[in-house]
Amino acid sequence: MNKKVVLIGIIALLIAAFFAFDLQQYFSLDFIKEKQQAFNAYYQENTVLTLVIFFVVYVLMAALSLPGAAIMTVLAGALFGLIPGVILVSLASTLGATLAFLVARYLFRDTLQARYADKLQVINDGVEKEGPLYLFAMRLVPLFPFFLVNILMGFTKIKTTTFAWVSQIGMLAGTAVFVYAGTQLAQIDSLSSILSPGLLIAFGLLGVFPVIAKKVMSKIRANKVLAAYDKPKQFDFNLLVIGAGSGGLVSAYIAAAVKAKVGLIERHKMGGDCLNTGCVPSKALIRTAKAVHEAQHAEKYGLKNMEPTFDFKTVMQRVHGIIKAIEPHDSIERYTELGVDVITGEAKILDPYRVEVNGKVLTTKNIIIATGASPLVPPIKGVENVDYLTSDNLWEIEEQPERLVVLGGGPIGSELAQAFNRLGTKVTMVERSETIMVREDEEVAELMQSRFIEEGIEVLAAHNAREFVQEAGQNYLICEHNGEEKKVPFDRVLLALGRKANITGFGLEELGVEIADRGTIETDGFLATNFPNIYAVGDVAGPYQFTHTAAHQAWYASVNALFGSFIKRFRVDYRVIPWATFTDPEVARVGLNEKDAKEKGIPYEVTTYGIDDLDRAIADSSDEGSVKILTVPGKDKILGVTIVGKGSGDLIPEFILAMKYNLGLNKILGTIHIYPTMSESNKFAAGNWKKAHAPEKLLTYVEKFHTWRRG
Repeated sequence: MNKKVVLIGIIALLIAAFFAFDLQQYFSLDFIKEKQQAFNAYYQENTVLTLVIFFVVYVLMAALSLPGAAIMTVLAGALFGLIPGVILVSLASTLGATLAFLVARYLFRDTLQARYADKLQVINDGVEKEGPLYLFAMRLVPLFPFFLVNILMGFTKIKTTTFAWVSQIGMLAGTAVFVYAGTQLAQIDSLSSILSPGLLIAFGLLGVFPVIAKKVMSKIRANKVLAAYDKPKQFDFNLLVIGAGSGGLVSAYIAAAVKAKVGLIERHKMGGDCLNTGCVPSKALIRTAKAVHEAQHAEKYGLKNMEPTFDFKTVMQRVHGIIKAIEPHDSIERYTELGVDVITGEAKILDPYRVEVNGKVLTTKNIIIATGASPLVPPIKGVENVDYLTSDNLWEIEEQPERLVVLGGGPIGSELAQAFNRLGTKVTMVERSETIMVREDEEVAELMQSRFIEEGIEVLAAHNAREFVQEAGQNYLICEHNGEEKKVPFDRVLLALGRKANITGFGLEELGVEIADRGTIETDGFLATNFPNIYAVGDVAGPYQFTHTAAHQAWYASVNALFGSFIKRFRVDYRVIPWATFTDPEVARVGLNEKDAKEKGIPYEVTTYGIDDLDRAIADSSDEGSVKILTVPGKDKILGVTIVGKGSGDLIPEFILAMKYNLGLNKILGTIHIYPTMSESNKFAAGNWKKAHAPEKLLTYVEKFHTWRRG
């Protein structure tokens, strides 16, 4: 039999016996007063035994959360006096509370943490940082049910030893009040008379005090950090933003919208990586490559095969033309019209209040760092002798490589490898993991890897890049695979192994802004650094390196910087973060996939819908891929979604919205979707979940009902 079931049964029997045998009658003030002389006489004759019995009974009462602990605390004062009574009750109550805490943890914590991992993450983070403080505050207030504190804290990840010693100290004041009341037993008419309204208010204030003290200490620490620097009497800006990528642009936009004086400093190009070297140019190139691919496979659409001709230089000119077309959205002119002072130049943070640009020192109340990230260059032997490409300088080439090695099988590597291959370059992908797209579920990664191979890309998975060499004028990448060496010839190599935060060259080191182990600026839940008026957003802060995440963070950072010290600070919300890899077919994600769920031990159910069954996909000859949904077992609550297929990045927002506002699959199923569209795949996936959870027993009775109606 399950041990947890047995334990629950024992606890239930003990509690039931307490009430069944009317034991609560022995834990009343009248009973104690009536038997006070008998209690005292027994204590005088059997001192040690009385202490042991009292201690054991008290521990059981506290552990089982039975009514009567308050009466026993009063009895301790009447029997043992103030000091011995406080010591005895303090130890017994702490032990009982800890037992209740451990039982709650053993029975329920793992299940709750697994089922509600996303919602409990914020609580877990808070308990890890401030758990003792908030437990202490709750223990100081007698009106807050102690048994509820025991159980709820058992659901969290607070350490048992921490729970015990904080409870011991926190309950001491309330214990002393009740024990002292017991020494004056004759004057007590009821338990309510022990805690007068004034005393309750005092306890309430005492409980709030640690929280207020924390806020005050936080303010004092912040002032202490800033006290070392000369604070200007007047400021040029309410906010200075360094970096005009997605995070910086949105930060400046929000500040200007609320009429703050805001400056935006950019040393290179407005729009940052996304506009100039990332999202925009790559998607432009991908679209051209897809057009070439569709022409080469025109028979899919009932046309004769075509062999398109193109000039690579012209293709790249189109890419730059698209950048130029979008540039006005992020231009100096537009942001100046919005009320932002745009400053072109190198920024250097001199102190928390001053930033130097072009030899001029600007003063500011707050700073937001949005300096982004740069392509990671791996420490591979010989890389310094290779004229390598990255996502930064790729767009400067005018001559198409005949043979391209793409080092890395993540999103950037996968997108660009497929695009160049479709344009006619012989592409070899080198990935040290067993498959490309290692963050995706196994079947997704295998599907995309098979697709790449089918299109002619040489995929060298499980290959470790060792060295770049040049022999007889030919470039080679030497890889290791299963202990064997492989030489891969290439004309150009694209490094697509991730990005590192831009944290050097503008004063962070000199000022002492803390850097996290992962190489990004260390920020708290409000995006503040160790300097309370300096914030960081986007790739330079992490933990996600997506354009849309940088924009998301920017709202929190700008609002917290401008209003946090007066109104309220907002903790950044990472619960629902989506992303997509713009290969063909696209791969879009939000929330958990199976790999994540298994690693975190989160129970789930899987529902899938094959897009090969969708009318619109069949009509478009794009009938490949699937919608894969993870839900809470037995419920329609969405834990995560992966969509593989045409335009999946445009399909997944329906699930993002559902997860953000706790809408289940039943709501999606009940929503009208236009026919014929790719979006119907979302509804059909929800329908598959509904079929799998149909109430079969009820339907059996419904069938009998209809049979009866037919006569």
